[in-house]
Amino acid sequence: MTLLYFIIILGITIFVHELGHFIFAKKSGIYVYEFALGMGPKIFKFNRKNDETTYSIRLFPIGGFVQMAGETNEEDKNIKDDQKLPNKPWKNRFLTIVAGIVFNFIFAFILFLVLALINGSTTIRPYVGDVKEDYPAYNAGIEEGDRIAFVNDKRVLTIDHLQLLLVTNLGEEITFSVYRDGELLEFELEPVLEDDNYLYGFMLDSTVTTGLFSNISFAFLKTFAVLHQMVLIITYLFTGVIGLNSLAGPVGIYSVVGEASSAGITSLIYLNAVISINVGFINLLPIPAFDGGRLMFLIIEKIKGKPINPELENTIHAVGFFILLLLMILITFNDISRLFT
Repeated sequence: MTLLYFIIILGITIFVHELGHFIFAKKSGIYVYEFALGMGPKIFKFNRKNDETTYSIRLFPIGGFVQMAGETNEEDKNIKDDQKLPNKPWKNRFLTIVAGIVFNFIFAFILFLVLALINGSTTIRPYVGDVKEDYPAYNAGIEEGDRIAFVNDKRVLTIDHLQLLLVTNLGEEITFSVYRDGELLEFELEPVLEDDNYLYGFMLDSTVTTGLFSNISFAFLKTFAVLHQMVLIITYLFTGVIGLNSLAGPVGIYSVVGEASSAGITSLIYLNAVISINVGFINLLPIPAFDGGRLMFLIIEKIKGKPINPELENTIHAVGFFILLLLMILITFNDISRLFT
């Protein structure tokens, strides 16, 4: 079942992303050779009447693509110039490329909204809930209802942000600054180790509210919170706060899917939303071979007032893809190593 859930979650996430590209390509009059889910050899394909596009499912459920005319295809000589991606107006090219990213974010918002409609919504801000007696938080004087505003002088925006800060300072004494009755109070907390877990002795407020406005607000803020967390993780990677071994590839995602499936369908929906935001955000980064890399070249073109040399751009994307492939192999190796530790 874990394998099935893994394929479904990745398949839906990739489908949503590629659907964004596909819809805007079609609307822009771009010739689309293929809409593919997965990579490797085709295991299923079909064509619709009066539609040039081949729709296919490929063997390996990691990735997908929308192959458009003008993207280094040898058959492009048989396609009209005005049907090729590079010959379309700048706005159409920009929207076609960015659409996959936007669709991932919208999809995540919808999933979070579904969860809120099922379970109700909780606050995104980090308010203290229950405080356990004789633990660091209780002994220091932290009380239920306090809002955590700073951790080690870093402003805390959301619960997701707080959790990331705690993980990156695991086991260390931390300065918590909280708002209580309009006053900012500061506490030094050193966690205690119990059953291989570092504990501060407090829970976060999980009061559930209902109502359409509350649910929409939760979905919007939760999408922002996860996206903000992704920005921080990339920043921490470049600044050395966390290492590459903190990242997960397909094997790592498979393990997480297994854990989520044991917690029920709502956990799988939540995981799908988080993965969708991750896919959208990673594609937004200005990395060659990703959507963000293509957007970067489009922005450079807009600034210069003329297109980048296609051969140069394709070469950069090819080199970028090779580097990403090596990075994926390294991350997968780390994922497999964690399975045996």
